[in-house]
Amino acid sequence: MDRKMTNRKLIRLSQLKSKLAVENLEEIDWVTFGVIVKKVTPQSASNGRTFSIWRLNDLRDLSQCVSLFLFGDVHKEHWKTDQGTV
Repeated sequence: MDRKMTNRKLIRLSQLKSKLAVENLEEIDWVTFGVIVKKVTPQSASNGRTFSIWRLNDLRDLSQCVSLFLFGDVHKEHWKTDQGTV
């Protein structure tokens, strides 16, 4: 893990909103980790394509979640991922 994190900045999901307000994250090589705390049953978009919504949390502040929308090939490959997965 140390090798993978070399020259990267860890930003906790619970800090993401505040970091986006003060830093230009497009210029930084950063990573975050999250746990799937809730999965919504796959939905159909107006164009007929199916997508998934996951709520992610870093388990530091359970009131701070990030919604992740999965479309296309990402949805097809990962929609069965279990709640609780990191």
